[in-house]
Amino acid sequence: MEKVRFGKTELMVSRVAFGGIPIMRLSKTDAAKLVRETIELGINFIDTAHVYSDSEEKIGEGIRGIRREELVIASKSPAGCKKKFNENLDLSLKRLGVDYIDIYQLHNVGSKARKDAVLAPGGASEALLEAVKAGKVRFPAFSSHSIPIAMELMKSGIFDAVQIPFNYIDCDAENEIIPLAGELDMGFIAMKPMGGGLLDNAGLSFRYLLRYENIIPDPGIETIEEIREIAGIVEKNPPLTSEDLKEIEKLRAEFGHSWCHRCDYCQPCPQGIAISAVLPMESMVKRFTPERAAAMVGPAVEKARTCLECGDCMARCPYHLVIPKLLKERVAYWDSRISA
Repeated sequence: MEKVRFGKTELMVSRVAFGGIPIMRLSKTDAAKLVRETIELGINFIDTAHVYSDSEEKIGEGIRGIRREELVIASKSPAGCKKKFNENLDLSLKRLGVDYIDIYQLHNVGSKARKDAVLAPGGASEALLEAVKAGKVRFPAFSSHSIPIAMELMKSGIFDAVQIPFNYIDCDAENEIIPLAGELDMGFIAMKPMGGGLLDNAGLSFRYLLRYENIIPDPGIETIEEIREIAGIVEKNPPLTSEDLKEIEKLRAEFGHSWCHRCDYCQPCPQGIAISAVLPMESMVKRFTPERAAAMVGPAVEKARTCLECGDCMARCPYHLVIPKLLKERVAYWDSRISA
């Protein structure tokens, strides 16, 4: 598979990455086999996170015996403070069975409070830069779901790469994040290239993303058939047709009534409902194990049952979502898939 330059890191990475969330549902043997088969397809970029249950361990098993310099491994820490970050990093290294991680990200820096915490003296960013100096990490990075927060972090001069959602529905990054990444020569990882499992046309999804030369789509992979299909699309790279563009516009119109961009402009909710955690919950259910999904968003779903339908959130939502109705639908979906 074609390798491309990953921004100022100068790393040469495959045109698509391997996302390590769905392998949580596989046995260790099956997950390791999938990782090895993915690498055999020419995909050398593997992305996971400290909080993805046993994903790091399974990837570690899968890469055992493969020359370390042939791989680009990325992981993430949810820590805010220096002490917790160092604990996370050391455990990530142990689970993966490696001496260093190529791209280590501050995970989901999506609010002002979290941004301030990681950037503060004694915060996670300080520990991340120290880890780079110590040789445990090669390049510092972060992931986020917030365009404004991401832009602030990109301009801080601390990071070499950014990971943010980007697909033909959730395409806000197109106007500001992607141009800024190019200007700063930062690597760009496109999180949720298929909407976290909500978009089912791989051809349309990846042909849309491949128009952007300097981004690396990072799909979550659970079967070899999935990654073979994606690798085939990437290698052939057929252009979007006029019919494809019409289909994208049609899907944007359909999803526009329900797609949460996780901007949190709807907050604060008088009931304390974490709206941006509940609305995209279907994606979590599809990608994670039921136990992990329940641990991550179960409390938020339970809180959503207390919605008063006051309409405050709707007045603030820049995408004009009918949030109380959507919350009811998500709770019903949760009950049918998790609580049943």
